[in-house]
Amino acid sequence: MSEMKAAKIGLFFGSDEGNTESISHRIARRLGEDIVDIHDIGEVTQLEFMDYDKFILGIPTWDFGQIQSDWEDFWEDLENIDFSGKTVAFVGLGDQFGYGDFFLDAMGMLHDVVVESADKIIGYWPTEGYDYDASKAEITVEDKTLFMGLALDEDQQPELSSERLNRWCVQVHQEFGLDTPMVEVDD
Repeated sequence: MSEMKAAKIGLFFGSDEGNTESISHRIARRLGEDIVDIHDIGEVTQLEFMDYDKFILGIPTWDFGQIQSDWEDFWEDLENIDFSGKTVAFVGLGDQFGYGDFFLDAMGMLHDVVVESADKIIGYWPTEGYDYDASKAEITVEDKTLFMGLALDEDQQPELSSERLNRWCVQVHQEFGLDTPMVEVDD
């Protein structure tokens, strides 16, 4: 692995309608397009994961708690990836009103696979400001209920996404220990 690649972040996403892809590019603009390599999970193999020590994994939840189709096709490969020595952050998209009983479930399922071998999970996010009934993406950390990663709802709260992205990117920038400049974006 080259030294340049070791400093980069591999951002892997799955997207059927383009929202998660758009969010991935918005994250890259904030953290630095020169250090974030964006990959569509539908076009990669396990080998691409070997190039990185830092990851952001983006996944939307479909319908009644279903995994996005490209992630579903990659799931068996994902289960065979060794994330030891790696730092991983998650981004989940969902519809908290239309599917409030399953909000961000796919992110929770993705987290549960990766946490089996990952050394460090970062980017936990507060549950305040959301209105949902249940989520597999909730975790309790120090007696506080959090999401396992950034929670976005492009269906019901798109006007909040820019500010949430700015705050979360500042958070993961610090948690990844990056020394590159960060950019706050109003998009």
